[in-house]
Amino acid sequence: MSKLHLVFGGRVRDPRGTDFVDTAAIEIIGVYPDYASAEKAWRAAAQRTVDDAEMKFVVVHLHRLLEPDLLTPGTAA
Repeated sequence: MSKLHLVFGGRVRDPRGTDFVDTAAIEIIGVYPDYASAEKAWRAAAQRTVDDAEMKFVVVHLHRLLEPDLLTPGTAA
């Protein structure tokens, strides 16, 4: 299975969390085949909004959500 990663972001209520203010306004940056390319896209999006503390972009490991039974406690994927 591909190790898909989703990069998205938007305005959050608190910069320390991921409670997005308006989920309809979330910006989808893209889906990437590996963490390295997802991280590169995340860095570009985060840098674009670096002066706005209420904007946050995240990387989600889609492959972990698609097949959670493949992970056992104490392992990393």
